[in-house]
Amino acid sequence: MSSESVIREPLITGGKTVHDVTEDISRRVEEKPTKLWMLAMTISLGLLAIGAYTVFLLLWHGVGMWGLNKTVGWAWDITNFVWWVGIGHAGTLISAILLLFRQRWRMSINRAAEAMTIFAVICALQFPILHTGRPWLAIYWMFPLPNTFGSLWVNFNSPLLWDVFAISTYFLVSLIFWYIGLIPDFATIRDRARNKISKSIYGALSFGWDGAAKTWSRYETVALVLAGLATPLVLSVHTIVSMDFATSVIPGWHTTIFPPYFVAGAIFSGFAMVLTLMIVTRKVYKLEDYITIQHLEMMNIVIIITGSIVGVAYLTELFIAWYSGVEAEQYAFLNRATGPYWWAYAAMMTCNVVSPQLFWFKRIRTNIAATFVLSIVVNIGMWFERFVIIVTSLHRDFLPSSWAMFYPTFVDVGVYVFTFGLFFTCFFLFAKFFPVINMAEVKSIIKTTGEKAK
Repeated sequence: MSSESVIREPLITGGKTVHDVTEDISRRVEEKPTKLWMLAMTISLGLLAIGAYTVFLLLWHGVGMWGLNKTVGWAWDITNFVWWVGIGHAGTLISAILLLFRQRWRMSINRAAEAMTIFAVICALQFPILHTGRPWLAIYWMFPLPNTFGSLWVNFNSPLLWDVFAISTYFLVSLIFWYIGLIPDFATIRDRARNKISKSIYGALSFGWDGAAKTWSRYETVALVLAGLATPLVLSVHTIVSMDFATSVIPGWHTTIFPPYFVAGAIFSGFAMVLTLMIVTRKVYKLEDYITIQHLEMMNIVIIITGSIVGVAYLTELFIAWYSGVEAEQYAFLNRATGPYWWAYAAMMTCNVVSPQLFWFKRIRTNIAATFVLSIVVNIGMWFERFVIIVTSLHRDFLPSSWAMFYPTFVDVGVYVFTFGLFFTCFFLFAKFFPVINMAEVKSIIKTTGEKAK
């Protein structure tokens, strides 16, 4: 076998040099906003404004504005909370686990994926805060404050409190990890800045980075330590979120398969969102040489694996419900497939089980348009998965006399729109004022391949 046949396709195309990387990425920060960016920002701010109005109505009138009833006490709010937390998983996975496994294809996408994690968790946090009804009066009940404050200790046996600790820790570690990776690039932009304001802002953000060998050594050590801390968080956060359901006695929830099933689903939806964002980013900022077809294909392979795990979990749930012989459990799954919410179950199975299998075909998983469409389809399916698990399990439980339907109100939908506006506003601001690709790590790829080429 010739040496040429075993050489992989380059991760960075176009014959880029280290100088080219600095110019191409820094230019996006330094130049004035483009018309396309202004249009996208206007749309996201519009969604944010519309959603903010419904949030105001919710805070003014209370959670009675939601479509909840005596039977379905959790619905749109918890569905969206779990959905956003799941989306936030891919960033830490790409940053931490793939870093520990020395997967170099992560280097062009980790920065945007980490930012996505931060913004997704912020969006997720809106729902437990708003669920308190009057946050300024009730928010302190979520924290372990002593009796001298005038309140009781929180219930440490509740998985809802475990959520508080897990997600806040996950957010903090992810935020530090993201910021540490930005420091060398902030220093690059600082050194290129032409006006005093930019120079002082990016100088403060770069923490006096000097690029010395000792500085790089400490930077790499901190990155590895944070990766080691973040890796168990990837598994623990959505495991704990799943325990909100698994520790109950509701048919359809009381199952031990939820922790691995939720983790796989979170990575599944998170990678789909990364694909959606990166395809748009590479097109708008003309980064096709840095975010290549190979990057998209590797993410599609992860979606195949995690999507297959999710599909096996669905079949396992159905089998265990049948094998258990528990009539209520059997009816819960029969109701999901044939009850009044059958359309949600059908959408879930089609989007999450059938559509990812198309990526087995190389022509599809390397096709940008198909990848973009399927990434959106996957996240629609993952939203329906959370909706099916929550609503169909609650609206018909043990007592037929208490069965009820859930119908979202315009405030339910508006709060969801608010989080979309918040997410995309934050992401567009990040893409404009921060380097959207990790220049330092991409340069290391070029230096290594250059040395090998010599």
